[in-house]
Amino acid sequence: MKPKLWLGGALPLIFGLLLALLFGQTSLPNPVLYLRISLSTAVLLTGLITTLLLTGALWQHFSQQDQLVQQKSALRTAAAEDRRRFLQRLDHELKNPLMAMRAGLANVSNGHDEATRQALASIEAQTVRLSQLTADLRKIAELETRPLELSPVEMGPLLAEVFELAQDHPGSAGRKLTLTVPQAPWPLPPVPGDRDLLFLAIYNLLENALKYTAVPDAIELRAREDGRFVTVEVADTGPGIAAADQPYIWEELYRGEAARGAPGSGLGLALVQAIVARHGGEVALSSRPGQGTLVILRLPIA
Repeated sequence: MKPKLWLGGALPLIFGLLLALLFGQTSLPNPVLYLRISLSTAVLLTGLITTLLLTGALWQHFSQQDQLVQQKSALRTAAAEDRRRFLQRLDHELKNPLMAMRAGLANVSNGHDEATRQALASIEAQTVRLSQLTADLRKIAELETRPLELSPVEMGPLLAEVFELAQDHPGSAGRKLTLTVPQAPWPLPPVPGDRDLLFLAIYNLLENALKYTAVPDAIELRAREDGRFVTVEVADTGPGIAAADQPYIWEELYRGEAARGAPGSGLGLALVQAIVARHGGEVALSSRPGQGTLVILRLPIA
C-alpha cells in the first residue's frame, strides 16, 4: 500500500495520541484525575479502533483492485495464447492442401479450351490468395510469441528503400509519390528494432495506399522526431475510409465495404499493428471519406 494511504489511515490514531498526551499533562485536582484518565484512554482507544477499521477497509479495497488487475491480465494472456494456437493450427491445416491444389492445377492447365483455362486460372488465383492469407496468419502468430532481435535501425535509409520499392509497384503508375525525411539540422535518430519487420510494416501501409487510390491521387511518406519518438506518416488523397469501418480496420480479416472488391486478405493493417506493438510503439489512423487517409506510426527512439 502506498505511504500516503498508510498516513491517511493512521491520522485518527495520531490525533488520539495527541489528545491523550494533552489530557495526561494537564494539572487538575484529584477528583477530576480519574475522569481525565478515562477520557484520555477513550480518545486513544477511539483513534486506535478507527485507524484499524480504516486500514482494514483500505487494505481490502486495494487487494480487490490488485486481484482484478491480475485476473484481467491472466484473461488477456490466455486469450492471446488461444488465438496464437488457433492461427498456428489454421496455417498447418491449410498449407498442405493448398500446395496440393496448386500442384494439381499446374498439371491440368494445358490441353483445355479457353473457357476451361480461364476457370482454372481463376481457381489458381484464389489458391494463391489463400496461400498468402495463411502465410500472413503465420507471421502474426509468430510475431506475438517469438523474441525480437533488436538493433539500432537507421530510419532515413530504411524509408528511402521502402519508397524506392513502392515506386516500382505496378499500382504506382499515375500517382504522385513523395518522400519527406529531415536532413537538417540532423537526420532521424536510430530506432531499436527488427529492420525487416519495420520495413514490412511501412511498406504494407504504402502498398495499401497504392491499392486504394487512383490516378492522379497523391501519396506521401514522411517522418519526423520529437526527442522521444520517430513518427512515420503515410498519407494519401484517396477515397478515404467510412466512419463506420474505422474502429475495426485493425482487426484481422476485417474488410470495409469499399475494400471488398480489391485484392488482399484483410491482414495487412493487423500485421502492421502487431509489428509496431512489438516495438513498443503506437499506430493510429485518421480518415475523411472523399478526402483521404493518414496513418501514423510512433516508434520509441533508442
